Amino acid sequence: MPFYLFDAQKVAFYILTEEKTRHAQMSGPQAAVAGTVNGQPKTVALIRGVQFKGEIRRLEGEESDLARQAYNRRFPVARMLSAPVWEIRLDEIKFTDNTLGFGKKMIWLRNSGTEQA
Repeated sequence: MPFYLFDAQKVAFYILTEEKTRHAQMSGPQAAVAGTVNGQPKTVALIRGVQFKGEIRRLEGEESDLARQAYNRRFPVARMLSAPVWEIRLDEIKFTDNTLGFGKKMIWLRNSGTEQA
């Protein structure tokens, strides 16, 4: 995944990517997606990350402009890029944090809030 901006209020990632990239071509203007965001810790006890399911779509108009402004504040170098802005709306998230105990997970579903697993 390219550099991303996370919007906690909308529970969404924002990315910039050209339409000619493989992942943009595979998704088209809108598609279901799944992915993982995590680091690479040296030991299993330090694993922290999320697995997600959602929908990606290319933003247009004012929605794109507002997301680009927020993205550029987070990544000033992105001001030089003209790639379209894409939103990945997260509908399901599984957060794993082994620093809280091995196998500690939290599940979040867009329609029901947070659940412990």
